[in-house]
Amino acid sequence: MATPRRAPGSSSPLDQVPRELAAVMRPELPGLLKEMAAEIVATIPEYRELLEGPAARVIRVGIEQNIATFVDQVAAPTATTSLRDEICRRFGRHEALEGRSLDMLQDAYRIGCQVALRRVRAVGRRHNLSATVLMAFADALFAYMGEIAELSREGYLQAMAELGEEPDNRRRRLLRRILSGTGAARTALAELADHAAWPLPDHVTLVALAPGSRPHRGVLDRDVLLDLSDREPHLLLPGPLTPARREGLTAALAGCRAAVGLTTPLAEAADSLRWARRLLPYTTGPLTYCQDHLVHLWLLSDPALLHQLDRHYLAPLAALTPTRRSRLLDTLRAWLTTRASAPDLAEQLGVHPQTVRYRLRVLDRAFGERLADPESRFATEIVLRATALTGPPPPAR
Repeated sequence: MATPRRAPGSSSPLDQVPRELAAVMRPELPGLLKEMAAEIVATIPEYRELLEGPAARVIRVGIEQNIATFVDQVAAPTATTSLRDEICRRFGRHEALEGRSLDMLQDAYRIGCQVALRRVRAVGRRHNLSATVLMAFADALFAYMGEIAELSREGYLQAMAELGEEPDNRRRRLLRRILSGTGAARTALAELADHAAWPLPDHVTLVALAPGSRPHRGVLDRDVLLDLSDREPHLLLPGPLTPARREGLTAALAGCRAAVGLTTPLAEAADSLRWARRLLPYTTGPLTYCQDHLVHLWLLSDPALLHQLDRHYLAPLAALTPTRRSRLLDTLRAWLTTRASAPDLAEQLGVHPQTVRYRLRVLDRAFGERLADPESRFATEIVLRATALTGPPPPAR
């Protein structure tokens, strides 16, 4: 093996590594990649999905490119690193978008470096590499790790700037843990909350935002947790939903379409968000509160079952044209809700009283005794109220 190269005036650790070492390292790369991935998953469970899930191939290709670029630089220190640079920046962006800090990614880099050092020591014994060469290799490897960590940091900061968030996103990680539904113990959440400098509340209110919403961060209270990188962005408000909190929320969400969930105990935060997301598609104003639409939430809780109820209880009108069916259902809904006289219903519907009387006769012939039965009448009214929100169900297949 050649002795380490010493380039006068150069401070690059790679200059001290023999170029011939690259040929020794290349056959080790496939096994090295598997060993790195296994140890990273064992040490950082959060990365299991990345390295073993649907996107595993893409991630492993990125890791492989990082390793191969280091070997290329050993063979030729001036070798291009443009592809590696972009991959490392994407790794950093991914961490930001996933609501994590850079700590785990940096830990993964350190683990990979340690695995590589173990492997090169084993290779060194087989090839009788000198201690000087191994030390030079270790120096170069640690310097390389610093380079890729800095590139990832660049991508991370760029993504955070695009999201309008602070670089330290421990609070977003905390929010995701609260909503994870894994039943995290209160003590574990308290430790995370303490790390994020966020007092753990007893009750919370979740807010679902329409995709693409951007709250006014300067107006939003500092104790609000938020995740705007999620495909369904959302906020968490700690404590009771006081009038002052409502006022601040209205100002912060000006121009956004949002639904505010019910206030629940901390352990039931996911329910609050689920209800807010259920109501969000049916909101018409900028800010809608689930508290004001409890019956609607119940009616919307099972769309598939609602469609079955519609087909069952409104079957007598199924053969009519959509226009005629809609007019008759409007009349039936108004009559079941108010039990008003024909003139009053006519005024409410904006039609002639004689038209209402004709429609009521048609409905009586179509439904017969169904409208005389209390249970059937109650179910029909429920279906009519729900379809007023959601529209008619799709045709049965």
